[in-house]
Amino acid sequence: MDIRPITPRYAVTPQISVEDLPAIKAAGYTRVICNRPDAENPPSHQAAAIAAAAKEQGLDFVVLPLTHQTMTPENIAKQAELVETADGPVLAYCASGTRCTVIWALGQAGKASADDILTTAAKAGYMLDQLRPQLEG
Repeated sequence: MDIRPITPRYAVTPQISVEDLPAIKAAGYTRVICNRPDAENPPSHQAAAIAAAAKEQGLDFVVLPLTHQTMTPENIAKQAELVETADGPVLAYCASGTRCTVIWALGQAGKASADDILTTAAKAGYMLDQLRPQLEG
């Protein structure tokens, strides 16, 4: 597991497994967001399997699958709301953490400068320079 903090309240990681959930709980996360569509995973790593294990750990688990086509304003707002309404720090995951970082970045547009958003993402290892037009728009 490769947890990368984006903000004090929001971190991202590549795909997690059931075995990762005790460490996620121990790290202080209260909500896990699955941004990876089930079609990309074998059954052992699909949302239902991870959700059941998260529940056993007392973690809130939410599924918001993202693809290029579903990176809509509605889903951007929903992800931001999921972070804002969590009882504590949130960990979002997808295949590599990139989608989770992209949706965070798009949610920051108009709230922070494009430079600040891109620098924050880069510090976590995600180079999102291709988003500059959307972040500045």
